[in-house]
Amino acid sequence: MKKRLVGVNESGYRVGEDHHGARLTNHEVDMLRVLHEDEGMSYTVLAEKFDVSKSCVADICRYRRRGQVSIKFKMIGWVS
Repeated sequence: MKKRLVGVNESGYRVGEDHHGARLTNHEVDMLRVLHEDEGMSYTVLAEKFDVSKSCVADICRYRRRGQVSIKFKMIGWVS
């Protein structure tokens, strides 16, 4: 059985790149926000660059999505 640490919020739910629906890594989300806020790149350009929808980019840049941070880590295991 392999084990791995995943980031969870205060309720114990996975957040960030450890969430089952995440399409971007935490590093990619940080880069996306920097490129928009500091470099002025548009949502459309960023959506094409990161291969996600324009609304996904907008939600990330406005902190509606991926706004939570891991406050603790939980060990999970699975059989490979």
